[in-house]
Amino acid sequence: MAFLNYFKKKKVHFDGADYQPKKDYARLTTQLGKIHYFMSDGKWHKLSDISKGTGAPEASVSAQLRNLRKVRFGSHIIKPKRSGSYGKGLYEYRLVR
Repeated sequence: MAFLNYFKKKKVHFDGADYQPKKDYARLTTQLGKIHYFMSDGKWHKLSDISKGTGAPEASVSAQLRNLRKVRFGSHIIKPKRSGSYGKGLYEYRLVR
């Protein structure tokens, strides 16, 4: 699956207090590739939908969407919009191509 190898070829750099390259790099890179591929349709998606579609937990999806915005991950444009009731604070996200 070429889309999973895209970020592996770029040798992206993850960081964070709990990040351990030997344990986390392959998992996070694969997760990032799946989320990027899922979002590449240009449609609006809720975190729960992205999670179901990729198998990644919602918290990880949220973190990976933030990563996709970073220069080292491609400076992708991820647009947010409110979804449903304003009181619930729910959003949908779209990758702009």
